[in-house]
Amino acid sequence: MPANVTLILGGAASGKSAFAERVCVNSGKDRVYWATAQIFDTEMREKVSRHLKQRGEGWTTVEEPETAARVLGDLAPGQICLMDCATMWLTNHLLAGHDLAAEQDGLLAAVERCRADLVIVSNETGLGIVPENKLARRFREAQGRLNIALAAQADTAVQVTAGLPLVLKGVL
Repeated sequence: MPANVTLILGGAASGKSAFAERVCVNSGKDRVYWATAQIFDTEMREKVSRHLKQRGEGWTTVEEPETAARVLGDLAPGQICLMDCATMWLTNHLLAGHDLAAEQDGLLAAVERCRADLVIVSNETGLGIVPENKLARRFREAQGRLNIALAAQADTAVQVTAGLPLVLKGVL
């Protein structure tokens, strides 16, 4: 039986990661944090440091910027995995020049096969203006397609705005 999948959507700095962490902690399960970000500069290093402090103890962290099957295939029933976040995961593939449709299919297949519960954080990028450059427009479109696919696969989908959750699908 596939795991329970919860998708947490929100804008940048909306409180979605903190909310997702609470969902995981409240589950009472062994917690795994799948970190998809790559640290290339001081700003990102500081953001990761803030997230580590916010998260606190009791997490096993797996740093994997691209390969979903490697992370999700190692999980077991009784665990809950927080993927933070699908947006950084997609960015990593986009900037590496990978086939985004194939990578998305691989992620969705890995989610379907995963035996642990999953909480996936992703940015909602469709609420702003149309980006002025081709790469940004390509990213926005790919992120929208990924969010739609993840929401379709999820048991629960939640939009977080100003730290407040709004359940879009399922129940918390």
